[in-house]
Amino acid sequence: MAESISEIIGRINPEEYADNSKELLKEYGSADKIPSGKVKPKDLAEHKLIYDSSSETLEPIYFFILDLMNDFGFQTEKLIDNFTSSPGSGHFAELGQRATIMQQQGSKLLGDINTVLRSVLNLIYDLKDFKLRLQSYDELRGGSKEAAILSLKQIWMDKVDITKQNSSIKAMALGQAGFQTLVDAFLVVKDENLKDGGGNEIDLNDRVKRILRGRILEFNHWLVESEKELRKRYELEKNYLRSQVNALKLYSRWAKPYLKAAQELEMGQRGREPALVKAFNTIILELTLIGKRKIDVKGESRGGNLPKDFEKLKTKDYSSCVLVSFKFRGIPQRASQQQSHYVFGGRAEVSFKAYALNEDEIKKIDEELEASDIGDALRLIEGTTTESLDQLQDEINYFLEEKDEAEEEKKKSGDSSNPFKALLGGYNESEDKGKDKEKKGVKEEKEKVILRPESWAEKEYIRPFVGNDAKEKAFLLFDIYKKAHGMASFT
Repeated sequence: MAESISEIIGRINPEEYADNSKELLKEYGSADKIPSGKVKPKDLAEHKLIYDSSSETLEPIYFFILDLMNDFGFQTEKLIDNFTSSPGSGHFAELGQRATIMQQQGSKLLGDINTVLRSVLNLIYDLKDFKLRLQSYDELRGGSKEAAILSLKQIWMDKVDITKQNSSIKAMALGQAGFQTLVDAFLVVKDENLKDGGGNEIDLNDRVKRILRGRILEFNHWLVESEKELRKRYELEKNYLRSQVNALKLYSRWAKPYLKAAQELEMGQRGREPALVKAFNTIILELTLIGKRKIDVKGESRGGNLPKDFEKLKTKDYSSCVLVSFKFRGIPQRASQQQSHYVFGGRAEVSFKAYALNEDEIKKIDEELEASDIGDALRLIEGTTTESLDQLQDEINYFLEEKDEAEEEKKKSGDSSNPFKALLGGYNESEDKGKDKEKKGVKEEKEKVILRPESWAEKEYIRPFVGNDAKEKAFLLFDIYKKAHGMASFT
């Protein structure tokens, strides 16, 4: 995998880090269209150490170099961490059991997440229906009152009055003589139209009027009570949605460590690797570190290492980078006192490669790693947990972030004491919403990195200066470790 990192760097800047840059640019036109597999990687300098000892383990080599890089002022990150055990080894069986436990626990939590997610979907659909129903009641107070009352009367006839069967308004209008105008009359008539001598009487026969008086009275009672019940049910459903969303977040939080651990315990596929014989007790480890050390252009100008005029230039940030790759072939052995712990003795190959990279190239490397197979497993984990909720976030926020007039009044009066609020995390609710919005905004606003062209000063002076610093630091890391351990096998 170390070569693939070098290929990515070569694709990002083929002129500097690809041996076949002319052919690639001629064939593909621009660097962003070049596939990594076509790149013949090149670096500013490379030094290699080979350490072979069945009694010595990889850990001292790794941590000595890691600490040395930190002492040199590098900001160090781990890019690759892979392992593969031969199927016949005890180490393979041990890690296989651990991976199975993580997978089973993660799978159980994913089942709980799916159950809660279905509940959240159903609640959202119910709340949408309630919202549509409540719009008619809202229109009665400050909108199109006539249209709202007609809509509510139609709902009352279809949902409430229809339960009277043959004596319902629609049944009487359609099936009994003399009541053909009953439906239209009910929709049009108002309370004052039924008062004798009021001057607003509607022209209807007495039989129809007698039916209408009772039904209008029933409708008016239903109008008041149904709104109360509907709003109460709407609030209850919103509260239940909030609790289900919190449960979904909690399950997602619990599931991530198990899914991530199961992914990290997966072994690489190396079917043709000659060192991995099925019946042997063998393991191959691959580790890749990158150390980045930002160069202070203004400081170097003041120190005389760069032209004095560069102190006033506005340039991109440049970093001297060292890519340290470990390839270890070892024999897993159980530690005598800890049956579940293994130590590895064997052959370690360590290479130090030097690069000079600017801020755009470093961001592009991170982007390429995320888009490559290296980031696939992590994206799957995010897809099964966080993204399943993010896709519904707009719908959820629409209902959970509604301003309730009653709650606003309570806040103004200072009545916010709830003994269970702290237990349920209510005091952190607004803060959590802000964080969720911020995370979502970052995710939505993330765009592809664009490599800005280098200025003449950057290309002719700053990059060569940073490259010399990277070559010097790569050699020092190699040389110090070699001398500290008296190693004779090196290149």
